[in-house]
Amino acid sequence: MKQNNQPFSGRNYIVTGGTQGLGRAIALDLAAQGADGILICGRNAENGERARADIESAGSRCRFVRADLQFEEDCRRVVSDAVAVFGIIHGLVNAAGLTDRSGIEDATVEHWNLMMNVNARAPFLLIQDTVRHMKEKGIHGSIVNIISDQAHGGSPNLMAYSASKGTLATMTKNIAHALRSDRIRVNGVLIGWMNTPNEHRIQIASGKPENWLEDAEKSQPFKRLLKPEDVSGFVSYLLNDVSEMMTGSLIDFNQNVIGGMD
Repeated sequence: MKQNNQPFSGRNYIVTGGTQGLGRAIALDLAAQGADGILICGRNAENGERARADIESAGSRCRFVRADLQFEEDCRRVVSDAVAVFGIIHGLVNAAGLTDRSGIEDATVEHWNLMMNVNARAPFLLIQDTVRHMKEKGIHGSIVNIISDQAHGGSPNLMAYSASKGTLATMTKNIAHALRSDRIRVNGVLIGWMNTPNEHRIQIASGKPENWLEDAEKSQPFKRLLKPEDVSGFVSYLLNDVSEMMTGSLIDFNQNVIGGMD
């Protein structure tokens, strides 16, 4: 079967966290493959406007919404703005997330609530409003949740984060099962350690030197960390009609094999 080089032509997408890192890479990949409209959101207006300009240069209309996804009203506004600007939404990528550290002894209720609000409740709200819109318009859409390999259990210093991503993994399967007859697909990508601006910030804040990445990559089987561009193409595949028989899948995207032992 001949592949369409512009599979997203005439289609519109929401990419949360699309102002930097993986979300930005996903939005740019969609633009390169012909997406008509892309809404991105984030907390940093400067990053948002820069990403918007880059996405438009790649060929797509782009709307940036400044939003803090720990708040319900901001989550609701993301979808309503996308519908108002583009009319119809064909897909959603929940790429926004927080990875701040905490273990069982030092985690606070405030930190637990923040992790859950951004990493689990926000995707729930965004999916809820997107699905209502898709069903109203009769859209056979695709939703992709960016999860984490930490959802399998996680590191001790990522307890709250791991719990929030585990919640999102279960939610992915549950919602996919509920929406089968509507042909709205929901899949999740459980990514490994990735080199992003936010990861650099966290590493420096934890006391690591500026060249932490060099040592980190030496310790990895493939001698590097994941890059956003490694994952963005796979997310586009899950949004594409070529993957129309996949739903409820949780895919480990990692150079380390979960459950493998040396």
